[in-house]
Amino acid sequence: MTRSATALPWTRLGLAVLVVALAGTATAVAGKSRTASSCAPLQADAAYTDSVFNALAAKEDVWGEQLLRSPEGPTYEGVRRHLHPLMLVGRPAGLKPTRLTDSGVYYLAFGQPRGTGGAGAVELHVADGSQIVSELANGPRLTVNVGARGAERYGACLARLDTPRLYEGYLPILETSYVDADGVRYRQESFAARIPGLRSLVSFVRLSVDPRGTRVGKTYLRFTPSVRGLRRAGRQLGNGSRARLLFSRGARFDGRSLVYAAGRPRTVYVAWVDRPQRARRVRVGRATYERARSSLLAYWARRLSTGAELVVPEQRVYDAERSLLIQNMLMSWRYSLGNSYERFSWEMVDVAEVMGAYGYRGIERAILGAALHAPTFFPNRAAGERMAGSADYFRRFGDRAYVERVTPGFRHYIASYQRQLDRGVTGLLKRERYGSDILRKIYGLHAQVLALQGLRAMAEVWATTGHPRLAYDAARVAERLDSGLRAAVTAGRAALPDGSLFVPVSLVDGKELPYDSLTTSKRGSYWNLVMPYALASGFFRPGGPEATGLLRYLFNHGSRFLGLVRFRPHTGVTNPGYQTPGSDDVYGTNVVRFLADNDQPDQVLLSLYGKLGAGMTENTFVAGEGSTIAPARGQYYRSMHRPPNSANNAFFLEALRLTLVHETTDANGSPQGLELAYATPRAWLEPGKRIEVRRMQTSFGPLSYSLEAGAQAVRVQLDVPSRLSGALRLRLRLPAGERVGGVTLGGAPFDRAVGPETLDLSGLTGHVELVVQRESAMRPVVSGGSGGGG
Repeated sequence: MTRSATALPWTRLGLAVLVVALAGTATAVAGKSRTASSCAPLQADAAYTDSVFNALAAKEDVWGEQLLRSPEGPTYEGVRRHLHPLMLVGRPAGLKPTRLTDSGVYYLAFGQPRGTGGAGAVELHVADGSQIVSELANGPRLTVNVGARGAERYGACLARLDTPRLYEGYLPILETSYVDADGVRYRQESFAARIPGLRSLVSFVRLSVDPRGTRVGKTYLRFTPSVRGLRRAGRQLGNGSRARLLFSRGARFDGRSLVYAAGRPRTVYVAWVDRPQRARRVRVGRATYERARSSLLAYWARRLSTGAELVVPEQRVYDAERSLLIQNMLMSWRYSLGNSYERFSWEMVDVAEVMGAYGYRGIERAILGAALHAPTFFPNRAAGERMAGSADYFRRFGDRAYVERVTPGFRHYIASYQRQLDRGVTGLLKRERYGSDILRKIYGLHAQVLALQGLRAMAEVWATTGHPRLAYDAARVAERLDSGLRAAVTAGRAALPDGSLFVPVSLVDGKELPYDSLTTSKRGSYWNLVMPYALASGFFRPGGPEATGLLRYLFNHGSRFLGLVRFRPHTGVTNPGYQTPGSDDVYGTNVVRFLADNDQPDQVLLSLYGKLGAGMTENTFVAGEGSTIAPARGQYYRSMHRPPNSANNAFFLEALRLTLVHETTDANGSPQGLELAYATPRAWLEPGKRIEVRRMQTSFGPLSYSLEAGAQAVRVQLDVPSRLSGALRLRLRLPAGERVGGVTLGGAPFDRAVGPETLDLSGLTGHVELVVQRESAMRPVVSGGSGGGG
């Protein structure tokens, strides 16, 4: 077994538990082969299972609270030690369309988009190294087998597979290592790229074998296409003149598979063509492979350089940021890739806003374009989301031509909203479906608030783009809707004995009562998914009594688990990712916005590390729409539902952004000011570390700043956005035992503190340089002001 002890997520349970864990049965998960009996299988042991179910039984986020109370606070390692990794997406025999891979292990979607609309073609590389599949999960595939007879599927024994990883930590090149049943070692690298001589996307594979030190005299590398009737022509397999598989020297074709024999260390190269075509001048070998890889690396370096970047002194966080940006550039307006979710979904409007904040204007615009034409079950909510998303795009990029293009359609939304309010008696818009999975029509708080948010956002846009009448009409309709909403919320809310506040999603009818523990019922589970839309809208004023009570309700009634959004479908359908109680972090983006709005820095960090350590795959940063938390019978690894998922990626990216850049708003939700570094991990400001924000797009213009932590002081360099006229504050969350000392601005004393860690920089413009002295917390404190400091 090659997996190192430092890579194991269960080390806290000790060596004895490790031995037990390796004594289970995971062959059913990994698939069967002739050598399956020799696999040292994996399964969850009783101690692990009991600990997870006990944590799930609590209404509080017990593990999350432990991390919050620990001296170092939430960390990646702190989260990771609690749960087994994500790895699975369901067996081949799963209910349609849940079959994603033959091995049951997740895939990575690779491609090279020609523009901001995402990938027109993708190749699905199964993370265990076993297969490459073209376009869709049930598409043509190339299967890799190894072993003394070439009959063992590569990666079949998960206990002998090292954790899959990405090249240089974040680039879309899959690296795996595997040991077969006879102890022969293999290393594989694969990626998808475009190369001269072929119009189609091509998946390259480099497979190395080293049989030395084993009893095997010769081992075989077998590449088997699912496409029948292929013929060999030189170093290509294809149909007639159209090539499907290209390969390096030394292979034989047995009519079904391409086979290499290896009695000593050997490296072979193959290239799987996404769509077969003529490839007369293409020869595959080391040189072609390395040129293709270099071209791919240069391509993604260019794409990443066009956006913003948060450079943080924690490599895994930095790698995850860049990997998820690449994934979302690949998906663009699509919810997922390679499965039935490869389409627009309404959660994508949040993704548009996140990608816009990271500077990817074309991606935000592509998502909004899809939203404008997407069909919907809830027209009022969709209209509000379209308007709010369009306003966000305009604030960041000032695209007046886009505003003119969407205004005629949005004018109809205003008229429709007004007619509904005129004809109704509730002061609300008409009932709509709760969501895609719950058909009953309700006066949904989330839908009504999204409409209100869109009205107010576009009223502001129209006021600045020469449409005063429309601005007036939108603002007037918004005021009417706001009044009806507040009356309905007041009538339906309930103050609970623990000091928390419950507000129903289903207004007016009086049937939705407080849930003692949200995920014990289907309706409570869905409340936990859709309520964040209302929470993040600013409808409940941040810091006010309603927002404070709602925060307590989330914390005390089963909303969160390790900072993730808890969910249980209660459908009886055992889809992978929804087999057992788990999380649905598509909606975490709005939860973390609500946390940041209410200055909950450590809860923001818990969400950041919860997502990184428990909500995506280790080292490859892949997430599905939902994922299991509770152990499933016979499975060591946890499972996901239809990965990859762009909205889940946006949750992590937004959490990371909010640690360093948070926009405050006024009572109408209009951007008002900036809060910088309000939720950074304290370890990020240890001496010798550096944080950089590069070209982050805000409603006030581009923002860049850096924090360089020295032994005696932290040096701050900041370029204030040109359109910022409101509050600007900077927080320095120094490590425990330290506090902020004297501050100089351009060499002169600066004394504008609003708390023990927070400086008020309001009114400063242009390039700003500060030096903030570090002091021991043991020294007497001289007050520099009052207020929040985190």
